[in-house]
Amino acid sequence: MFALWGDELASTLLAPALRSALAGLGVERLQVNVDDAPVAAAMRIPAGQEPIKALLSTWGGGAADAVASVLSALPRVRRVTGWEVEERRPIAPAETWDGSRLDALANVALLRRPPELTHDEWRHRWLVDHTPVAIATQGTFGYVQNIVVGPITPATVEAASLEEPVAALVEELFPTAAITDIHAFYGSDGTDADLADRMERMMASVGRFGADRGLDLVPSSRYLFDLT
Repeated sequence: MFALWGDELASTLLAPALRSALAGLGVERLQVNVDDAPVAAAMRIPAGQEPIKALLSTWGGGAADAVASVLSALPRVRRVTGWEVEERRPIAPAETWDGSRLDALANVALLRRPPELTHDEWRHRWLVDHTPVAIATQGTFGYVQNIVVGPITPATVEAASLEEPVAALVEELFPTAAITDIHAFYGSDGTDADLADRMERMMASVGRFGADRGLDLVPSSRYLFDLT
């Protein structure tokens, strides 16, 4: 997976040039998550001074070659940081790999493990304790957890004020209404009482594994491509 910083990335990320370059390196599938016009009204949280504008996910091919290809094919990209990840799918969304935009808000959160938690404790609190809370309290129909195995770019790009590297990238799919409707986001019954209960449970749970700080939250449109 690659995080990208730049301006007006949607047109170049979705152009055939990138897909051709990656296919030539043996990449079999490409996922593009880009902060574009359809999600402009959604909430975003940058951990650093400059927000992440897009994320790419690739399956197959060489990691080092993929980084070079992304940089050469996308002149508007200022920075790229990449990771090898282990994918888990607590809620596997239905997917069509034809390049069409999914009718949804795709939120991607970059998580950092707080230094006071050991790796094993952090994983347990996130994957075992938090996952069912996130599913129960939000209106998601897709939930993909990507655990960082290690960086694949020369140096991890982090905000200067953050000492901890990215430990995971989480993608949650919400109905389009969730862009502006908090009840749709949390999947509440429409009452303030149910909404408050869901929000309180969610916030308490994220605080237990450090996702209430040092967080990048990138709202995006989701596009899937089969390159074979």
